Amino acid sequence: MNDPARPRLSPSSRVLVLGTAGLFLLSTACMVGPKYRRPDIPALPAGWKEAQPGDAALRGKWWELFGDPQLNALEEQVSISNQNVLAAEAQFRAAQAAVRAARAGVFPTASVAPSASSSGAAAGVRRLYTLPVDVAYQIDVWGGIRRSVAANSAAAQASAAQLENARLLYQAELAADYFQIMGLDASRRLLESTVKSYEQYLQLTQDRFEGGVASLGDVALARTQLETARAQLTDVAIQRAQFEHAVAVLAGKPPAGLSLPAVSGQPQPPAIPAGIPSALLERRPDVAAAERQVASANEQVGMAKAAFFPSLAFSAGAGSQTTAAGDLLTWPSRFWSLGPQLAEALFDAGKRRAQVRFTQAAYDATVASYRQTVLTAFQQVEDSLAQLRVLSEEAEIAGRAVQAAQQSLDISTAQYRGGTANYLLVITAQTSLLQNQRSAVDIHTRRMAASVSLIQATGGGWDASRLPSPRDLRR
Repeated sequence: MNDPARPRLSPSSRVLVLGTAGLFLLSTACMVGPKYRRPDIPALPAGWKEAQPGDAALRGKWWELFGDPQLNALEEQVSISNQNVLAAEAQFRAAQAAVRAARAGVFPTASVAPSASSSGAAAGVRRLYTLPVDVAYQIDVWGGIRRSVAANSAAAQASAAQLENARLLYQAELAADYFQIMGLDASRRLLESTVKSYEQYLQLTQDRFEGGVASLGDVALARTQLETARAQLTDVAIQRAQFEHAVAVLAGKPPAGLSLPAVSGQPQPPAIPAGIPSALLERRPDVAAAERQVASANEQVGMAKAAFFPSLAFSAGAGSQTTAAGDLLTWPSRFWSLGPQLAEALFDAGKRRAQVRFTQAAYDATVASYRQTVLTAFQQVEDSLAQLRVLSEEAEIAGRAVQAAQQSLDISTAQYRGGTANYLLVITAQTSLLQNQRSAVDIHTRRMAASVSLIQATGGGWDASRLPSPRDLRR
């Protein structure tokens, strides 16, 4: 039995509703534009093998390879206190919010706009109360909305990778500066020992001068050598303070808010697992960010092409309208409307075509940037490997040079004491020994920095699987 109080749709309205529902079901199967495929990359460098599942790789906190508790504590501060990292983290949160905003377009929108108005005439004042509720839904027939969500998701993933790249960059920079401080501490110890030695040589020349077996010129040379070493020692203190300030800022502290105690000795460079080759593309956050930017640009092309097709929207409205506020929620004051709307631009002076060309050009630019990032990644790994290999050989050579210079100084000192050589020969041997000793310290410091560079070049143990999934980005 029909209820006369229940609203009934006309046959034409039923057709509209059924047709709209059918288009809604079909909309998920229709999407125009290019399907994304990761761009090809240049061939692997000669000598690089394909990555195997059992390849060694960095895991966890890479700086713990160096076994330095003080370095470990400083590195932990980068993620929570470094202002550049915090800025990158805020940019990721903004990108994540953009995903949620884009995904809202998949759902219908509902709005309510109650109103009350009064109008006057000779017959008196007439009041009108309205309570309309409107529902609108943009049917994603051609996939433009879904591509917008996908584009924003890929952009958010790129932002997440950029955040990880910022962490790695500043963590590596802190480690490199920290090892520079250790190298300067080693130079300071060397120069302090040298100053003591030169003080003894000065006393030797003074004693020989007073004994009438050396000239005043020998004393002047010895004093010059001593004061030169003292000046170098002072300069080391200046450099150390500058690197200490740099480490403080990287750890998110005021430059004067960090004081690192001097360390004794220099650690040996650790054995770094470099089982990287083709997997490098999955382990570098900057490469992952560039690839995700390509994916986002690809979706932008699809969105531009979807604009060539008509848009279909569905709207429905219902509510009540009455002249008495007490009757606003009663059934007789009801009204409703229902229907789809099809819209198509007939003429836009080539705007949509230009937009497609614009997005295609932007896509090509991101592809070129991605490939360049890959090439740069290969270069940085090769540079770091070559640097470590050459510096290891150079360290052995420098060690032999230090031994030879020490032997030369011992011989020239003995000859000077025996009166068979002048003091200029001793000065020359002293200068040669100090130069070679400082060179050996510098080479060791460069080896430590090269170890950090290799870790950074191979991604620092990061992996693309850590990127948030589209589902995670919607939470």
